[in-house]
Amino acid sequence: MDMITDLAMMQALTSIEDAMKLQMQAKAERRAEKAAEEEKEFKEKLTRAAVSKMELEGMASDIKGTQDAVRRDQLMALMMAGM
Repeated sequence: MDMITDLAMMQALTSIEDAMKLQMQAKAERRAEKAAEEEKEFKEKLTRAAVSKMELEGMASDIKGTQDAVRRDQLMALMMAGM
């Protein structure tokens, strides 16, 4: 009877150990999936930020171009007035 009890205990412990290993593996997989999703979201945010920066730089360039054109027109008007 003692040997049967020992065998049953060993089987129970092995079963518990296997269940714990499966749980740890599942948790590790969930963490890996979450990390991959967070990395994807971060890259998307970086992409949106880069696009926004390019748009702002484009707007700034347009404004500077407009300012330069106004100065050029003013200079031409002064030069024509001086003639």
